[in-house]
Amino acid sequence: MLPVRLDRTDPRPLGTQLADQVRRLVHDGVLARDDRMPASRRLAADLGVSRSVVEQAFDQLLAEGWLEARQGSGTWVARGTTGRPTVPRRRRTPAVEQPLVMLDAGTPWIDPRHQAVWRRAWREVSVATPPRGYDDPRGLPELRALLAERLGRTRGLAVDAERVRVTGGTGAGLRHLLAVLPREAVAVEDPGYRAAVATVRESGRKVLDLPALEPVTDLRGCGAAYVTPAHQHPLGRVMPAADRLTLLATARRDGALVLEDDYDSEFRYDVAPVPALASLDRDRVAYLGTASKAILPSLRLGWSVVPDRLLDAYDAHSSLTHDAPPWPVQRALVTLLRDGYVDAVVRSARRVYAERAPKVVEALAPYAELAGPVAGMYSTWLLPQVRAVRVRAAAEEAGFRVNLLRDYCRTARLSGLVVGFGGPTDDELDRALAVLVAALSRL
Repeated sequence: MLPVRLDRTDPRPLGTQLADQVRRLVHDGVLARDDRMPASRRLAADLGVSRSVVEQAFDQLLAEGWLEARQGSGTWVARGTTGRPTVPRRRRTPAVEQPLVMLDAGTPWIDPRHQAVWRRAWREVSVATPPRGYDDPRGLPELRALLAERLGRTRGLAVDAERVRVTGGTGAGLRHLLAVLPREAVAVEDPGYRAAVATVRESGRKVLDLPALEPVTDLRGCGAAYVTPAHQHPLGRVMPAADRLTLLATARRDGALVLEDDYDSEFRYDVAPVPALASLDRDRVAYLGTASKAILPSLRLGWSVVPDRLLDAYDAHSSLTHDAPPWPVQRALVTLLRDGYVDAVVRSARRVYAERAPKVVEALAPYAELAGPVAGMYSTWLLPQVRAVRVRAAAEEAGFRVNLLRDYCRTARLSGLVVGFGGPTDDELDRALAVLVAALSRL
């Protein structure tokens, strides 16, 4: 790997930076004449850039005579460029790859002012007495009680701690539920959450596509239906009240369990958060919540509210597999909930998202169609696929990662971009929007 480093904050194009650094390496003798250059595809992968960036740099250096192409054997440092036949090799240091700034639908904004609460939480973990054996597969009793209180207060879901189960995130809760359901197909919104689709398929079940914006009127042959009613992922719609009632009636008639993924419902900034679907029918809906959006994705914690008829089988499965979150992480979340950290983070993040959302809409609305209401930490924009792919490539060239709407679709014929605004700093978001607007305006 070449000892080069591309700086995405540098206003110069990445290809120009690469050409400048290779030129300097040849001039200084780090690259000697007759050294073979890496293949453009491999170098692009090493540097985390598109192949066109490397080809642009090589073309420039070929034109200047620093490099030469040899038919059938690649690109080499040109003879005579260093003035000496061989050069003692300096110790090469690997290039530091700059990670892309993620503009995705799942990376939240983390308020740095709350670091003291984090430190206090981990101090409490360090002096607490851990369990002597394996953790309670249901979760720490104190944590389950705090979660039950919060669900009632923020999601309108009146439930006691005995019905709450702590999980290793939404995916773990979904796996436990699938393990205790009949081995029938599972209906999943289309477009929809890709990890849920993968989890269902890994369980050996067939995935049936539910058009995301249409009422659910048929679940025959399905053991369950996976939905995101508070904020449809990724189109953004809140499921209307009439469609909620239709879904529940259909599930009761056809004997299916509704799997409610309530991933970011607290981050409404236009109206109050919509109550959980499970509050309408505790027996027919299994509720899945997560700490990833309100606290931190890498915490890998979630919770489930399981219908009473499935609790024994659910507990037996989680006990058998030992698939429970680590005790220290659960104990830290106890402190974060007890001391009001989570409420404070939600309030501050909601304010940030409320400020950023209009900025994103104002920048992109002249060039693309908004797919649905903007809530939470992302917005979805409809564009022809060819344009969406080109815009994504331009964003990556500038150091930003945006997702394609088509990647969330299976049979749905939708295309565009899913633009997150939770993870970047204010400055990064401003630069990213400038890049997107520039790319869109050229098409």
